[in-house]
Amino acid sequence: MVDPAEAVGKARAAVTERVELPGMTLMEHLEELRKRIVHSAVYLVIGFFVAWFFHNQIVDLFQAPLIHIGKSLVFTHPMDPLNLYLQASMVAGSILASPFILYQVWLFIAPGLYQKEQRFVIPFMVATVSLFLAGASFGYFWVLPAAIKILVVDFGHNFTPMVTIEDYTGFFLSVILGLGISFEMPILIFFLAMFGIVSPKFLWKNIRYAILAVFIVAAIITPSPDPWTMCLYAFPMLGLYLIGIGAAWWIHPSRKKRKQEAAG
Repeated sequence: MVDPAEAVGKARAAVTERVELPGMTLMEHLEELRKRIVHSAVYLVIGFFVAWFFHNQIVDLFQAPLIHIGKSLVFTHPMDPLNLYLQASMVAGSILASPFILYQVWLFIAPGLYQKEQRFVIPFMVATVSLFLAGASFGYFWVLPAAIKILVVDFGHNFTPMVTIEDYTGFFLSVILGLGISFEMPILIFFLAMFGIVSPKFLWKNIRYAILAVFIVAAIITPSPDPWTMCLYAFPMLGLYLIGIGAAWWIHPSRKKRKQEAAG
């Protein structure tokens, strides 16, 4: 027999959660988006100027993998050194400002979430920043030095290398930012599961395709044709996919409840 008091309590909780999801007009959405973009731009500018005070140290870290093998950067245009300092400061400033920018992203999507779902704000920010830094560190300390050694020293030992600032900057950012972004896979899966686009069952059922995709990506970014080196890069990404399945399973009850509330 259903307890009337318990039924009333559940009904009140459902009404409360529904009140937490106010409807917004298109103009209100656009105004909220504009507000968050402006705030994010301000934080990005502040991060850039903070990083600019340390631009020499940042550039030293930037070219350290190349200096380690006894090479140095050259430039072919008078603006190249200044562009390097600006780009390095912008990247470092973006990383410094990322927690504040991510908070603006959360504030934009938070009105569409229940109160119990909004408690994920701190784990979301910590996980997003940590995973990006882990991917960037993996690229900086493992992938980039190995790639430079193999490409410049091993394959290029019969030639005279002239690594320009422009070419090295593009190569450096593609490795560091590419791996940093790829390590955000669990966060992406988490939100896809939250909004019902994927489910833990779907992700697990199609894991063989995910494994194939991961090894294709690993084969592309691996500097050496050695299959063991490719596995070294593939295994962390497979681990991130499994973590993403766990995150999808964690959010799945909340998603199921959302469907039940909408149906009721």
